[in-house]
Amino acid sequence: MNTNLYNYLLGIADNSLILGQRLGELCGHGPSLETDIALTNISLDLFGQVRSYYQYAAKVAGDNRDEDTIAMMRPEREYVSVLLVEQPNTDFGYVIARQFLFDVYHYMFLTELQNSKDETLAAIAKKSIKEVSYHVRFSSDWIKRLGDGTEESHKRIQNAINDLWTYTDELFHQTEADKEMINEGVGVDTSKLKEQYYKHISEVLNEATLVVPDLKYFQKGGKQGMHTEHMGYILAELQYMQRAYPNMSW
Repeated sequence: MNTNLYNYLLGIADNSLILGQRLGELCGHGPSLETDIALTNISLDLFGQVRSYYQYAAKVAGDNRDEDTIAMMRPEREYVSVLLVEQPNTDFGYVIARQFLFDVYHYMFLTELQNSKDETLAAIAKKSIKEVSYHVRFSSDWIKRLGDGTEESHKRIQNAINDLWTYTDELFHQTEADKEMINEGVGVDTSKLKEQYYKHISEVLNEATLVVPDLKYFQKGGKQGMHTEHMGYILAELQYMQRAYPNMSW
């Protein structure tokens, strides 16, 4: 098994899995029917992308693992998603801020992943970026709408940006698997995306009349399997059926 490629795939897919699960919690709870459906569709987009990554990871593993086993049967410490995506749906402002901060990174990442020497990864990226381009437009529009809206909406989205900003730097941290795949021309050198990311984020926040947070210290650990207290609750719901009825089939 190509361990570095396998771990690299998990590093990409776990972000979308956990964020998709978070968005799934909002089904039926959106502030309007249109927005509710939009968030649910984004969740489905992410899960669709996740299946492609996990199917490829199962092929790379070359053992009895399949996409369901990889997605739902690992212990918490084996998930390597960033801390940002596991943050709770505190209110609609937090939902949009979390989505926006991830979407901009995700779009930039997939743009570069299309050039991967790994044909399977490049194909997944080319298919996924069409969906993620919509995700970016959706979350960016809502950032502007809330920031430049009422006094209450401005306050809530600013609070959300302030609280979630501390998790953004981890998006650009590189694991050993990341470094190896970059060296092989398979992975994306995310360090080259960092300046562009914060520039774009700041431009949108300024347009939304929001203040760009000025932080010197950032939270990290998710990529090493060290998560916040929220992750256990997410996995308890995500994994329940598979663990309660192992090897079930429909």
